[in-house]
Amino acid sequence: MDAYFKKYTLDFKRPSGTSRGVLKQKETFLLIIKNQQKWGVGECGIFRGLSIDDVPEYMGKLEWVCQNIEKGESYLIDNLVQFPSIQFGVEQAFRSLYSNNPFHLFESDFLNREQPISINGLIWMGDVAFMNDQIAQKIDEGFRCIKMKIGAINFKEEVAILEAIRKEYSKERIELRVDANGAFSPKDALEKLHILAQYQVHSIEQPIKAGQKEKMRELCEKTPLSIALDEELIGVFGVTKKKELLQMVKPQYIILKPSLIGGFKGSQEWIELANSLNIGWWVTSALESNIGLNAIAQWTATLNNSMPQGLGTGALFTNNMESPLKVSDGGLYYEQDKTWNYQQINDLCI
Repeated sequence: MDAYFKKYTLDFKRPSGTSRGVLKQKETFLLIIKNQQKWGVGECGIFRGLSIDDVPEYMGKLEWVCQNIEKGESYLIDNLVQFPSIQFGVEQAFRSLYSNNPFHLFESDFLNREQPISINGLIWMGDVAFMNDQIAQKIDEGFRCIKMKIGAINFKEEVAILEAIRKEYSKERIELRVDANGAFSPKDALEKLHILAQYQVHSIEQPIKAGQKEKMRELCEKTPLSIALDEELIGVFGVTKKKELLQMVKPQYIILKPSLIGGFKGSQEWIELANSLNIGWWVTSALESNIGLNAIAQWTATLNNSMPQGLGTGALFTNNMESPLKVSDGGLYYEQDKTWNYQQINDLCI
């Protein structure tokens, strides 16, 4: 058995704005395992400036994985606790290697019968005209759930956008989610949540920066709309610490990004704890290429969560891998009559 990795840089079609800045490129790493004539591929989707494993030793840890690949998946996963994005890549690569098709990782009706996964339409930050254009496009494309990133422009302007949507579409027609990425200050967060609640917003992701557990607990207790923890989950290792966080903060929802929280295994731990504490959850990609997105989508399809998931990011890039994944009418599909571009994959990593 042999393994190696390749760096791959994804280019955004248009610079995409968040409260942490504007994204033009997304760096990622592809992990390839070969065993005789078979091969498997996984994506180590590091997110610079956000991932807990965005450290100088990252490349060295990838080298270590390749040097120790014959020790097996369990050994590697157990020794990669501080590197959740590499854990996820290892999980994918081994599952890919042992599958009859390197891109068929989890059996489901999503994979085999073109049953769609309901997803939200993502609205990136920008000026008011740009955000309104995105919203109109998503509604025209059939999305019934829209997630709007907020916190970069004037709050009153963002509220005006939400107000305009609600004047035309009821909450039964369009579900509205917002994602602050920690942009609110603890002092005015609750006031802003009350304003947002006037427009029947379903939920807000990470209203204040992660690491302020007492403040977040107080917000979750007093909030007029549901709060979903996102960045708060990053860097929380082990079932005991995860349970302590959820029991203390008591959020209404948590957001699962496998690349940031330890892949399928790490995400499953969060799900089981959330279910036991009556906390809702959904899955979101973290700007992976179609290799990572494919893995997340196929796994998500096995979880039987009917809520709209956050899996519509594959079309953001100019140089993504050609795949059977397709977004249509507010859903993510795996098209049976389409195949992966094996020549492109071969040129990239095999």
